[in-house]
Amino acid sequence: MIEIREQGGRFDAEAYDFPYSEALVATSPAEPRDASRLLVLNRATGALSHETFRDVPSHLIAGDCLVLNRTKVLPARLVGRKPTGGKADLLLLREVEPGAWTALSSDLKAGTRVLWDGAEAVAEKPCADEGWIVRFSTTDVRGLMERVGLPPLPPYILKKRKRAAAETGAAPAPEADRQPQDKARYQTVYAKEEGSVAAPTAGLHFTQALLAEIRARGVAVHEVTLHVGHGTFQPITAADVREHRMKSEWYQIPKETAKALSQCRERGGRVIPVGTTATRTLESFALNGKREAWTDIFIRPGHEFKYADALITNFHQPRSTPLVLASAFAGRERLWTAYEAAVAKGYRLYSFGDAMLIV
Repeated sequence: MIEIREQGGRFDAEAYDFPYSEALVATSPAEPRDASRLLVLNRATGALSHETFRDVPSHLIAGDCLVLNRTKVLPARLVGRKPTGGKADLLLLREVEPGAWTALSSDLKAGTRVLWDGAEAVAEKPCADEGWIVRFSTTDVRGLMERVGLPPLPPYILKKRKRAAAETGAAPAPEADRQPQDKARYQTVYAKEEGSVAAPTAGLHFTQALLAEIRARGVAVHEVTLHVGHGTFQPITAADVREHRMKSEWYQIPKETAKALSQCRERGGRVIPVGTTATRTLESFALNGKREAWTDIFIRPGHEFKYADALITNFHQPRSTPLVLASAFAGRERLWTAYEAAVAKGYRLYSFGDAMLIV
């Protein structure tokens, strides 16, 4: 039983803990993409139905507007070696100037050199909560990423893969994070604009054929961009969720998307964002009226949604900001009942896991 904690109310961070078996954490995606399971939650009645993601079109109505986040994940994880032969694992976050990036790493100190074939980098100085400023020997850092970079999979996936590989002896544990399908599968089929260090995972379930079926039903499909930073999935450590601060992320809404949203509202259609990042983009636009800006919006219980009538999302980690957003949208008691059902029925969890449709 997942306990619904009332002490401290809906802003108590402990209210966003839930028990689950580590065996439910997915380390690889469903094949094909739309074969993942789908839990449909009616937030008005609490009714649940257990389906498959390819059933999503049957829940959409002509005149609805589906909104996708078209950001593209950078191969931002660079694993190099130090001159001493030791490994250095860097997650590049943001370009400061040509040839210099901020990077997260536990392997650096001032002056540390990291080498790759034909390139090297030097850790210059710490950079607030973005780790280190790292200067490369080339200004074509994106080219280096394309050549040697790895998809920035969540650490819990890598750790579980390495444990499984070490236990079975089926593959060398250090190679468990280099599965050849990762580069394509940790990316949506509609990704266009490079800039994220984490995938908008609710979109990973879509295929081009499924999107074509959705359009054929008279549902408008539009796109926004929010480049997902590492802060989106940073756990909430404050006792009160209202004290948590999101890191700013850049978003952009094309003029045609903004127009389509307005027209959808006028004709009484539903706006359905795919994922919490698309939701945060639309709600930021509703609050500030800007089609392009940086946002640090943290959607918590009590938020009045302006541009979300239904939501497609994944199952999120305890004490995470996406979980709090889903709770704000569905209602905490409704969501907890759905999570309890998902855990009981063995749904696969988190980034490569199964999906929810909240209507």
